[in-house]
Amino acid sequence: MGAATSAYQVEGGWDADGKGPSVWDTFTHQGRDRVFKNQTGDVACGSYTLWEEDLKCIKQLGLTHYRFSLSWSRLLPDGTTGFINQKGIDYYNKIIDDLLTNGVTPIVTLYHFDLPQTLEDQGGWLSEAIIDSFDKYAWFCFSTFGDRVKHWITINEPNMLALVAYELGAFPPGVPQVGTKVYQAAHNLIKAHARSWHSYDSLFRKEQKGMVSLSIFAGWVEPADPNSVSDQEATKRAIAFQLDFFAKPIFIDGDYPEVVKSQVALMSKKQGYPSSRLPELTEEEKKMIRGTADFFAVQYYTTRLVKYQENKKGELGLLQDAEVEVFPDSSWINLDWVYVVPWGIRKLLKYIKETYNNPVIYITENGFPLDEAPSFDDTQRWECFRQTFQELLRGMTEMYSGASVGKQIPIECLDGTGGHEAIQLDKVNLQVYCAWSLLDNFEWNKGYSSRFGLFHIDFEDPARPRVPYTSAKEYAKIIRNNGLEGGQ
Repeated sequence: MGAATSAYQVEGGWDADGKGPSVWDTFTHQGRDRVFKNQTGDVACGSYTLWEEDLKCIKQLGLTHYRFSLSWSRLLPDGTTGFINQKGIDYYNKIIDDLLTNGVTPIVTLYHFDLPQTLEDQGGWLSEAIIDSFDKYAWFCFSTFGDRVKHWITINEPNMLALVAYELGAFPPGVPQVGTKVYQAAHNLIKAHARSWHSYDSLFRKEQKGMVSLSIFAGWVEPADPNSVSDQEATKRAIAFQLDFFAKPIFIDGDYPEVVKSQVALMSKKQGYPSSRLPELTEEEKKMIRGTADFFAVQYYTTRLVKYQENKKGELGLLQDAEVEVFPDSSWINLDWVYVVPWGIRKLLKYIKETYNNPVIYITENGFPLDEAPSFDDTQRWECFRQTFQELLRGMTEMYSGASVGKQIPIECLDGTGGHEAIQLDKVNLQVYCAWSLLDNFEWNKGYSSRFGLFHIDFEDPARPRVPYTSAKEYAKIIRNNGLEGGQ
């Protein structure tokens, strides 16, 4: 079992040792109240200089996996291999080597929202040129670190990046372009991922023997009225526009879901566009994209209800294209934007199994936030984790003769060490689980007001001390005892 972080959210050192600016450096330095209290990630958790403290946390938990991301602009300050920052290489080499020395498997993300500003200035994810830039960056990382890194994530949550950055404008570059640029960005993100997968497959896989995928954000959805056919169909469209938009091309046939193509085309025609706002994939591109993932990496936080919402006025927008309204059940407990629905993760994984030919699944993020000034005793939050683990482990008592009530429910299947033939959750092939996050960190627009960490960080203290929450201690018990108490 593991935990995760990302470069911009924890490292700090925003301009240290030759690092170039990223879009998040620019975005946060502009102020404009787009981030809570105009906070920045300039220092964050200080992990660029405090890696040894992070390592202590990892060892204290007993993690089997640690997922972190590389800062593109720390390694390649202008986004290209024209200038390579050796200090950045040294930093990540130390992290990787220290993890392996301590028996922890690194899962390395190439890109977690922090595009080099120089590439954004050239069009960013809206420009086809980004595909080649990303492929060259990926090649550089595979060649530099791939002798030791065997688990790669190319792009973190490309579906959320496209939506939040280019539809809503809440992420850099901060310019909302409703209903149009979201599809263009997604189109380029998918092709960039596929190109980099092929580079690994053709140039590195034989020698390095690693695996490459991308992490897709996916909340579970249920019809608001289970007896309403229109709500049922709306729910299918919601899944298609969120998860299947990226998963179907990559895992099935290289093309977008038919319902997405038809909905966007229909709405585009109503709005007077000469063609669909969704770019079309050529046959050559479909062939390039199909089959470009070695495992299915998914990030689950919450569940929503879906209701059919006809787009009578022909409004622009992704949700308007899907003709859905999405909202939580008022009875669900909420921690900030995360509504706690443990059974949602089980239904999601079952859907992935049945839709995508029973792939190996990594949960690369899952977690629950605390408010701005929490107590170290986060027992309520731990209960959310515990209920989630019970859903993930459901059925294990029947599959392991020793795991009766009060005994340990094994977790081998969640740490990649085996046991996946007897996976508990509807025989889903789940092999890795990573909690978000190892540390309280810079949570994008929410700044430091939302705390997902297993370890508390005092952002007012220059030393940035790491203190374990109750959740960290309980998570460590599960890992140490190789199981969740079946009687709990």
